[in-house]
Amino acid sequence: MKELKIGLLQQHNVADRKENMMRLAEGIVDLAKRGAQLVVLQELHNSLYFCQTEDVDNFDLAETIPGPSTQFFGELAKECGVVIVTSLFERRAAGLYHNTAVVIERDGTIAGTYRKMHIPDDPAYYEKFYFTPGDMGFNPIETSVGKLGVQVCWDQWYPEGARLMALAGADILIYPTAIGYAATDTREEQQRQREAWTTVQRGHAVANGLPVVAVNRVGYEPDPSGQTDGIEFWGSSFVAGPQGELYYRASDNEEESVIVNIDLDHSENVRRWWPFLRDRRIDEYGDILKRYRE
Repeated sequence: MKELKIGLLQQHNVADRKENMMRLAEGIVDLAKRGAQLVVLQELHNSLYFCQTEDVDNFDLAETIPGPSTQFFGELAKECGVVIVTSLFERRAAGLYHNTAVVIERDGTIAGTYRKMHIPDDPAYYEKFYFTPGDMGFNPIETSVGKLGVQVCWDQWYPEGARLMALAGADILIYPTAIGYAATDTREEQQRQREAWTTVQRGHAVANGLPVVAVNRVGYEPDPSGQTDGIEFWGSSFVAGPQGELYYRASDNEEESVIVNIDLDHSENVRRWWPFLRDRRIDEYGDILKRYRE
């Protein structure tokens, strides 16, 4: 059995960027002491979720890669001997910004990056104002713990990205996330959305015979503009196995720091039982490249 100990940090963010980073550092050190080999952080974990409003001053939060945050988390990774999946607001050039996941190897170096491909533009999630869609494709990042198929939040709803990561040899699919409830929705609708979020990703696990890790932020963050009632992030970070089985799902309203063990070799058996990659009709999928079939 090829066991991997995955540490999840589900946290509530505050306005003080330094405080967020110090709490993340404490969590990473603690998880490493408890045996974690890989630590996954939530989307845009250094700050509040600033995309609730369109404000040009928020571009001041962005930084270069490499930059201060990759140095900060690189030093932590080296000190603790763990691989860390981070999620940063990247300043690529003046007027060109991305929502970028950076994987830090356990020696402190940057193993690879992934720029978020699917960018939402909805009330309280005005990401198109800030982020240029990714241009790096869907390529797993090679690390000492395996090939990590890292995507970011809105990407997790699209089966195409998960499939392309699997076809490129990913051992595991990973999604740093920031998603929550709209206060205007009924309790029943809120729960339907949360369950749909979990279900679609478990479907990616089944369809590709791979484990899935999603780490979401938790807690309430107000809308600075007052146009909405803010976002109650629903947490519920989880790890699913290659048959969609839930190994663990976190609380929807509390911070959590947990280690989940997965058997990477199990994917080999599942793919032998369910050889979806063998039976794909790649000769008949040309229309998938169309926006819509009239």
